[in-house]
Amino acid sequence: MVRMSKLTDYGIVLMVYAARADGSRTARQLAQHSQLPLPTVGKVLKELTKHGFLTSSRGVHGGYALARRPEAILVGAMIEALEGPIALTECSEGSGDRLCEHEEYCPLRAPWTMINHAVRQALHGIRLADIASPNFRLPMVVS
Repeated sequence: MVRMSKLTDYGIVLMVYAARADGSRTARQLAQHSQLPLPTVGKVLKELTKHGFLTSSRGVHGGYALARRPEAILVGAMIEALEGPIALTECSEGSGDRLCEHEEYCPLRAPWTMINHAVRQALHGIRLADIASPNFRLPMVVS
């Protein structure tokens, strides 16, 4: 199963709370709203700040706030910052190194690359503003 880590999931949850906040919020406030443990929230907020998604300020009115407007923050970028490159298989990471002894003869190398590209494109097509909206609706999928 392809799955992102809990910390990445928590990071996106915290970004949604930050996007919905009116101004900055402390780590404690974000932990209370999200029902996540404060030490975990602190760790994730530090990573999100390091990657430029949040700003932090100290003092009485300090806390964490979005570094950019939610319309300018892509879900795919958040996942890549917290998780690393988005890749469904090792050979679709695109690192240039041979990762599999069967890669040269594998009939799925090109299809996996195409599928991985489609997943990345989909994740980079979703903005924080989209998922933070209280009116968020899943797009209709026509099969």
